[in-house]
Amino acid sequence: MVAKIGDFDGDDRRHQWGAETSTQPLAIMHAKPSPTRVVLGYVAIICTVVSWLIYMITMILSLFVNNPSLTLRFVVEGVLYMTIVTTLIFSALVYLTTRQGALYRFIRHERVPRAMLDDHFAHNYDKGITVLIPSYVEQPKVVEKTIWSAALQEFPDLAVVLLIDDPPHPNNDEARAILKASRELMPKVLAELAAPAERFTKARDETVAALADQMDARRSVVARCAEDYRAAAQWLEHKADTWLVEDHTDDFFCDQVLRGLARDLRLTEQALNESITLQQHVDANRILQLYERLVRIFTAKGWSFERKLYASTSREGNKAMNLNSFIGLMGHSLKRVETSDGVILRDVREGESPDSMLLRDYCLRLVYQMEQPGNERVAVIQTPYSSYRGAPTRIERIAAATTDIQHMLHQGMTYYDATFWVGANAVIRKAALDDICVVSTEGTRTVKTYIQDRTVIEDTESSIDLGYFGWHLVNYPERLSYSATPPDFGSLVVQRRRWANGGLLIIGKFFRIVHARHQQGNDVKLGEWALRVNYMASIAWSSFGLMFLLAYPFDQRLLSPWVVLASLPYFATMSSDLKRNGYKRSDIFRIYGFNIVLLTVNLSGTLKSIQQGMTNTKIPFARTPKVNNRTASPALYVTMPWVIIIYSCMVFYADTLSHNWGNAVFAGFNAIVTFWALTAYIGIWHSVQDMVVGLVRWFFVPIKEPQQEAARKKASWRDALYFGDRQMIYESRPL
Repeated sequence: MVAKIGDFDGDDRRHQWGAETSTQPLAIMHAKPSPTRVVLGYVAIICTVVSWLIYMITMILSLFVNNPSLTLRFVVEGVLYMTIVTTLIFSALVYLTTRQGALYRFIRHERVPRAMLDDHFAHNYDKGITVLIPSYVEQPKVVEKTIWSAALQEFPDLAVVLLIDDPPHPNNDEARAILKASRELMPKVLAELAAPAERFTKARDETVAALADQMDARRSVVARCAEDYRAAAQWLEHKADTWLVEDHTDDFFCDQVLRGLARDLRLTEQALNESITLQQHVDANRILQLYERLVRIFTAKGWSFERKLYASTSREGNKAMNLNSFIGLMGHSLKRVETSDGVILRDVREGESPDSMLLRDYCLRLVYQMEQPGNERVAVIQTPYSSYRGAPTRIERIAAATTDIQHMLHQGMTYYDATFWVGANAVIRKAALDDICVVSTEGTRTVKTYIQDRTVIEDTESSIDLGYFGWHLVNYPERLSYSATPPDFGSLVVQRRRWANGGLLIIGKFFRIVHARHQQGNDVKLGEWALRVNYMASIAWSSFGLMFLLAYPFDQRLLSPWVVLASLPYFATMSSDLKRNGYKRSDIFRIYGFNIVLLTVNLSGTLKSIQQGMTNTKIPFARTPKVNNRTASPALYVTMPWVIIIYSCMVFYADTLSHNWGNAVFAGFNAIVTFWALTAYIGIWHSVQDMVVGLVRWFFVPIKEPQQEAARKKASWRDALYFGDRQMIYESRPL
């Protein structure tokens, strides 16, 4: 299993006006959709398709067939405009269709009773789970919350591994302090768990002996079990009371992870006490299951792993290789061996010895589902993460709204077998990873790559690879995992630019896999094909389409009420979904402005994908900043919203004079919404600051070490033995 650290550290910002005040998260279970809601979903799909068809037929007949003044320019404009409209409506139709699949899944899903889970993971359960937490120069408190949410998972054989990817020899005091604190986290957590684990293990063993060959538990045994559950709840409540709360993610950790589990244990304690009061018999086997649960909650193994300490592991600077390095070692008995190149990890020979939080029963419920009959080929099961509530900034609140909408859409994608692994958390079968493993070399190292790092959205590419080998991915229809969203525009730029990169590269692989599956007799269904293509390419075509609509003065004859009618069901259903997720219907306009200020970011990521495809190179993995103060934005990304505002105002003025009312209204609307989004999400003064800083930095060029000097410094006996004379590569020597 992989769990990502909650993306952002707490901050000391005051709540902005228009931000969120309530920290109450959405319910774990999705509400059962009413028949009316399902029918309206179908009506929205039909209206979208019919309106698009009428628009296309009308445009073709009136503008291209019955148009005596037809010109080449108008034909080009018309084809471009209708292509843009078609791609945007296709994305809207995918939203409506995916949403419909999610509604059907919510209707059918029933929560598995606790007793069934406890029975499934009884004494004879012999499988284990390893939780991997990748970390790179993270604030220790953020990492600690993730470790606690993993360590308290109710699983029989649980190991938590913190994959520290910090430089092993930091060059400044702050980095050294972070590394030292990160290395101390796992021992600290395990030491705190040791006392309750010892107490409940001893109580369980004594209860097993006391209940040998008994059908019903004695009242004294039931009373002791209730007392132990009360003690466990008090331990968790004390942990929550003493935790330093600094932001809304700390509120979530204390209330949902610690006190949420405590409330669950209190409920069991009350039920046991009530059975004593009413003099009811309690099955002895159920008492043993309850003790097993206590032991599972407080028992965990754990350690840290630093791949950069070993010369035998990959040096690629990205999260995928941090995970790959440890996954490749799983199942092996290893020993440290000192060599002239440094410490390596070697298989033991015969005779040797060797930015998310999860709710309490995440592992238990997902593994139970994965092990049900018919799910043998499920490679990945996950709950797409939901957002933390109580966001202190407006931009974090709207980013959270898009996250919660995406959670529902990912649930619908499972209905069409088009699930993508979304990275923040997942339970993964090791056998499936072995199928997609690629062995390569990195210098003299042999590197096993399970999660491809060709793009920075490595989980998306891995989803395609798994599908080729006949594996399936599933989104569990409950809210059991949470992750933070960026608190400011600068950090959001880094995250969304990374998300926009790579989709176009992966779509080529998907088409090749579609062809290969066709030859195998395992055709990709139309629903899966459409959803996957939209997921990987919609950022590209939506960004380019919106750019053309904003920038190019299309002929007014191309505008039609049918375009509005085709898009209206999409906006109406999304506003309804926002309301059901605890937001406002009017947030649909805020999301539109949010997407406009991110337009340049998405275009940048898309163009980077095209460049990467043409040059066949990797790009560096840009980690989302996690800082207490504001993250500065590159000048380009704060300048372009101003450009859009000014240009839209000019278009509005010109179209008003020429009575081109359709374009005028569109331009005026965009100017108003973009200015509001710039003010609310970036800030006028902050945008000016970032533009000035970007301009000043443009005049300074960093001094880079000459390539030949770098080659000399890296020279070693191994370089000479395997690569020859590197100096000859960079210098010309006289004969």
